[in-house]
Amino acid sequence: MQSPADRQDRHEYPAHWEADVVLRDGGTARIRPITVDDADRLVSFYEQVSDESKYYRFFAPYPRLSAKDVHRFTHHDFVDRVGLAATIGGEFIATVRYDRIGADGLPASAPADEAEVAFLVQDAHQGRGVASALLEHIAAVARERGIRRFAAEVLPANTKMIKVFTDAGYTQKRSFEDGVVRLEFDLEPTDRSLAVQRAREQRAEARSVRRLLAPGSVAVVGVGRAPGGVGRSVLGNIRDAGHPGRLYAVNKAFPEDLKEVDGVPAYRSVRDIEGPVDLAVVAVPAEHVPAVVSECGEHGVQGLVVLSAGYAESGPEGRERQRALVQLARAYGMRIIGPNAFGVINTAPGVLLNASLAPEMPRPGRIGLFTQSGAIGIALLSRLHRRGGGVTGVTGVSTFVSAGNRADVSGNDVLQYWYDDAETDVVLMYLESLGNPRKFTRLARRTAAAKPLVVVQGVGSAPQGHAVRATRLPHATVSALLRQAGVIRVDTITELVDAGLLLARQPLPAGPRVAIVGNSESLGVLTYDRCLAEGLRPSPPLDLTTGATAQDFHRALSRALADETCDAVVVTAIPAIGEGSPGDAELAEALRSAAAAVPGKPVLVVHVELGGLAEALSAAASTSPQALAKAPGVEDGAPPFHPADRLPTTAAAPPESPVDPTPEGADSRLIPAYPAAERAVRALAEAVKYGQWRREAADPGRVPEYDDIDEKGAAELIGGLLERGQGLTIGQAGTCELLEKYGIHVRRALAAPTPDAAAEAARALGYPVALKATAPHLRHRADLGGVRLDLADEEQLRRAYAELTELFGQPEELRPVVQGMAPRGVDTVVRAVIDPAAGAVLSFGLAGAASQLLGDMAHRLIPVTDREATSLVRSIRTAPLLFGWRGSTPVDTPALEELLLRVSRLVDDHPEVVAVTLEPVVVAQHGVSVLGATLRLAPPPARDDLGPRTLPAY
Repeated sequence: MQSPADRQDRHEYPAHWEADVVLRDGGTARIRPITVDDADRLVSFYEQVSDESKYYRFFAPYPRLSAKDVHRFTHHDFVDRVGLAATIGGEFIATVRYDRIGADGLPASAPADEAEVAFLVQDAHQGRGVASALLEHIAAVARERGIRRFAAEVLPANTKMIKVFTDAGYTQKRSFEDGVVRLEFDLEPTDRSLAVQRAREQRAEARSVRRLLAPGSVAVVGVGRAPGGVGRSVLGNIRDAGHPGRLYAVNKAFPEDLKEVDGVPAYRSVRDIEGPVDLAVVAVPAEHVPAVVSECGEHGVQGLVVLSAGYAESGPEGRERQRALVQLARAYGMRIIGPNAFGVINTAPGVLLNASLAPEMPRPGRIGLFTQSGAIGIALLSRLHRRGGGVTGVTGVSTFVSAGNRADVSGNDVLQYWYDDAETDVVLMYLESLGNPRKFTRLARRTAAAKPLVVVQGVGSAPQGHAVRATRLPHATVSALLRQAGVIRVDTITELVDAGLLLARQPLPAGPRVAIVGNSESLGVLTYDRCLAEGLRPSPPLDLTTGATAQDFHRALSRALADETCDAVVVTAIPAIGEGSPGDAELAEALRSAAAAVPGKPVLVVHVELGGLAEALSAAASTSPQALAKAPGVEDGAPPFHPADRLPTTAAAPPESPVDPTPEGADSRLIPAYPAAERAVRALAEAVKYGQWRREAADPGRVPEYDDIDEKGAAELIGGLLERGQGLTIGQAGTCELLEKYGIHVRRALAAPTPDAAAEAARALGYPVALKATAPHLRHRADLGGVRLDLADEEQLRRAYAELTELFGQPEELRPVVQGMAPRGVDTVVRAVIDPAAGAVLSFGLAGAASQLLGDMAHRLIPVTDREATSLVRSIRTAPLLFGWRGSTPVDTPALEELLLRVSRLVDDHPEVVAVTLEPVVVAQHGVSVLGATLRLAPPPARDDLGPRTLPAY
């Protein structure tokens, strides 16, 4: 920030243009305005640019900058002349500038809306996506300053820069004259430019996480000289996991003659390490961390895992320490997991990294696991690792991240990595807070379309160490929006693991129809009841009796899976005593062989006191599915089961074994086993809902166009209303006029301050009419008697007026209005709000107790498609009242859905409309009537999801 004496000639230094960005290779850079203080940096930067790059920039040999050049390139007014620099370690690596020009191509001021733009990138940093990031930011700056179009002149041989412009996705025009390519492009974001920006964001952030999870070399800083302690423990964990890369132990207190610690090369400083270091695990006291970060940055370390505590979780002083830590790391282009982190794990064969406090490497598998709390991470790893005494299965972990205070790398970044990670099939996340709900919802929707995403979301206030955006939405609303994005929302760690194990090893069910087979009638009935409670459609349980053999289970499961009216099978099993009773391994193989013959349907097992069965289901090997000849006596085409024919099984490993005896991928039909029916059925129900979401997500619908919408007229009206103040709830007349621009008609309500005024209003509207008290404590409260309906003549109107004033007070207190009667129907409420964290949200429910007392509201993110509007109406628990419940007349839900779509369009087209409430909306047999409306305007909130790519500010 500059002092007043150094301020540029027209505007103060625009600090809000400063931003940290992730580059194409996963490193970071800082983008900021160029100021008069940058003269020496600019000269130094230019000296490191090749002659070829200088020629491309100036179209002639230009070995050095003159004093006049330096002055020109460092003095800007931040309106007509703007320069931005990308920096690493405080030094320039690239610059971009624009100069506003008029129609004649000469320097100009507003209202001229075109500018020439030019870039220069240091050769060592070309190919890292620096110019693309700078273009996004300089375009955002230009739009802010009223510039709508860029022009650039580029030599034909400068193909890299031409590609930067042409790949950006803006609408552009290209010409060739006098040996120069001239490019002109509009700066208004397009669907393609946003798609390009988000694709680049995904690749960059995924690579930044990959550099942390798959390093070629690791240094642990803070390794104690004596056994024990955090640093020494992590060093041992990395070594014992078998990480193939170079490993270094670092402690400034090491004696100078110390060469090794536990067989690992020892150094007093990261600077002393001769080879490259990709990842540094920092386990030193908080006050020593800045020096370590500086050493790492100077050595070229790519990323940090900071285990050290004493940051934002400890209070305001720690929060400032955390802010300084992030700023310092980003200045060197490094990303941070932590501080106060538990660590990271990657079980991939070529990585085998356990840079965490977990004493054992988890079994390799297909589940990606993210937590913020170390304690929760320990609990989840432990539950996934156990083979008995709970949900079992050898499904293991692909990667694990415990982000601690998530000061830099967050769940959003890790989602970007898992989205296209071939080693991860299912994502489990325990989120104590959501730092950027709008972005998380966007990323979750894309991820869930490719692989299941199961989330436990914290209900209470965010932990002290987390920076969280304020939201006005209730927790239930946020949960509903996450479900809309395809997130499988569960409430506990147990449910998280239950769902994860099913989704990792079984196919998605095609529907809610469930077959139940087992050797216990009571357990089958319990499972049946739980299926009904979870909204599934179970068939009556098939009781095989306690004398059932493994062959009986095999035959019954085969028949159930072959049944076209069955989408999933739950097998219930209790211990049986007798000569013919199957052993655990025999029964497990019977179930798995039957399931393997029909691989398209999920199978779950509910077991009671059968720890051996659960382990056998998890650990026993089996043959690949193969066509089996039908044996005499086998019913309904079920393949025969011959226990003696199966391949020898590998001995089951004990629960504490860190290595899975059956490698993941060797058999994709491992069957998850659950110790309670409700847990199995709940996991299955979540899989059914997710499968339905996946099918619907393939065709999300469209946002319809309406010919009668006057978007331009609405914008002009909003602009005029906002001139009166920064934020206001506009009057009834303005509300009705604005809604009318979007085809939303509000029934007229005329003020009735006296009985005579009420009679005059009724004559103007026509009888029958309604008389309503609109005072805040009586508004929409027909149950209190503040509304009188179907008043057929003036006599009834005056009598009702007298009754209201007698009951509730003077007209000045009641604020009575007269309104024409609407056709009878179902009273509903429609709301839209722009939340600072989650974005624009459309809500719907029935008016009155259903929504106010029971919270029966459904929610969708704006813009809403036609399919989403249809599902929104049907999502509330009281939806049957709209569709002819108990013989009532069904109402016009298509008209209701159109109203929802029009409200969605209004808020999406005009972000200045920060809140809309339509209440009541009477949905009749034919059409809808909006009887009340309130609308609030304010300057549009910042949309960081539409601006240039940035990391969260610190």
